[in-house]
Amino acid sequence: METTTKALKEWNVAVNALEAGETIMLLRKGGIREQNNRFTVEHNRVLLYPTFEHQKPDLLKSEYASQVEPVPSRWHPETVKISSFAEITDILPVKERSIVSKLFPYHIWNEEFVSDRLQFKPSQPLFVLLLKTYKLPQISEITYRPEYGGCRSWIDLATQLDISKISPILSEEEYCKQVAEISQFCS
Repeated sequence: METTTKALKEWNVAVNALEAGETIMLLRKGGIREQNNRFTVEHNRVLLYPTFEHQKPDLLKSEYASQVEPVPSRWHPETVKISSFAEITDILPVKERSIVSKLFPYHIWNEEFVSDRLQFKPSQPLFVLLLKTYKLPQISEITYRPEYGGCRSWIDLATQLDISKISPILSEEEYCKQVAEISQFCS
């Protein structure tokens, strides 16, 4: 049995889109508590940990905005449902607005969000992460712990989760096709 505790925190709406095969892309600049205040990929094989606190409908494309219920600052569920695992296959740093504009059809965020991310810490690139996402054989409900909170991308869960019988969301052919389409803009 293969297990892991390594997890990447991401908006619940983004995790849902990855699990539905609607996107393979995440955009990152890094949270306040990132090492050296810079985003780095600490693990390329991770559980997807859904977060709710910073989701804002007005930063999403209209088809995703309706899926978000805003919650108060510092709110978190008592238990968190972990239902997917991902391999981060590509990390593409982007600094040019023209490239970011070409990537618009491939992610869930609106122009305002992407523009804000690009302008935040302008000397640092916006990282395009391409994830091959897998469904776990069963949803695991884990108890929220204070160390899972805060503005950080990476957490280490207190519970080992089984990743030995995961199933890919997209076929290898479809995933590679999307990677090729996206990568052409970033090279």
